[in-house]
This record gives sequence, C-alpha cells and structure tokens, in this order.
Amino acid sequence: MPRSSHSPGSQQLDLLGGGQPAQIHRLFFALLPDDAVARQIETAAAAAALAQQLRARMIRPSRYHLTLHFLGDHPQLRTDIVNAAIDAAGKVRGGPFELLLDSASAFHGREPPCVLRCEQTPAALQTLWQDLRHALTLAGAGMHVSRSFTPHVTYAYSRSALPQAVAIEPVCWRVDGFALLHSVVGGGEYRILDRWRL
Repeated sequence: MPRSSHSPGSQQLDLLGGGQPAQIHRLFFALLPDDAVARQIETAAAAAALAQQLRARMIRPSRYHLTLHFLGDHPQLRTDIVNAAIDAAGKVRGGPFELLLDSASAFHGREPPCVLRCEQTPAALQTLWQDLRHALTLAGAGMHVSRSFTPHVTYAYSRSALPQAVAIEPVCWRVDGFALLHSVVGGGEYRILDRWRL
C-alpha cells in the first residue's frame, strides 16, 4: 500500500463541517537503546551539536531508536500489517551483537535530520535487517520495506545549514533485541506493540 497522502497538517471535516487534524499512524521495526546507552547517545549528541555549531530541534532521549524497517504511514492503525509484522518477526533468529556509533552527520531534507552513525555496519545487524525483510515479504508486508539500509540514530533536526560530519566519542551498544513500534505523528511517545529477543 502506498504511503498515506495525508500530511501532519491536513484537515478532516467532522459532521458539523469543522476541521480537526487527521491522524497519521506510523509503524516501524527498530532497535531501542536501554537507559545507559540512551545517556551515551545524549552525551554524544550534545558534543556533536556543539562541534557542529548546530541550531537544531533536539530529540528527547526517550525517542532514540535505530529503524530497521519502516512499515508506512496510514490514516488508521492497520491491524493487518501489525499481524503480518508480528508473524514475520517471530520467524527471525539471531544472537546479540555489538554496535558502535562513532560519527555524527546529517541527511538532506527541509529540516535536515542530524544522526549518529557507525562507520562499519556489523555483519549481524545487516543479517538481521535482511532476514526481517525476507520474513516481511513472505508475510505479505514486503511492499512497505526499503531495498537499502543506512543504520543511524536521529538526535536532532537542523534549523540551519546542513552540518558537517564529525567524529564522536564512540557509543557502545550491545543489541539483544528489537521491537515493533507504533506512533501517531506529532502525538508524543512511541508505543511498543511487541518485542523480540536475539
């Protein structure tokens, strides 16, 4: 299914003709840092922002994550996609691995996302992404997944020029699971629908 054509500012008329913002429901698989790693990310993000002389909207540590697969924006929570995703994730096997975030850079965009990245993607992370992608395809949710993977954790959205890449004090993250998340765009914290151990 293609992404919803609604935008966060789109309006939906109620029965009396009044407008209220249309909700956009987002589904995705992600790695979630524990509190200790989230603190490391917050410290590295603050140092990177200072080094880059960044004017930016910083992300709350409770929203730090590394997206594995984005499953689309929808006008309502799609239980069919949720069920297919849960079925797919249950078939993925793997073990814990170490992830090292060691650089800060940004992607192009209206408000460029400022991100922490790993210079070398761990083979176990690439395998996890590929295995989950394959399982999603077999479960009927393959039309939503990306063909490429650039691991990153977004820590801010720049309000000025695209910041230069800088090295950071490495963030050591032992990954031992992943989660299926739901959020309402602009609506606060993520909701964990299910999670799996590695």
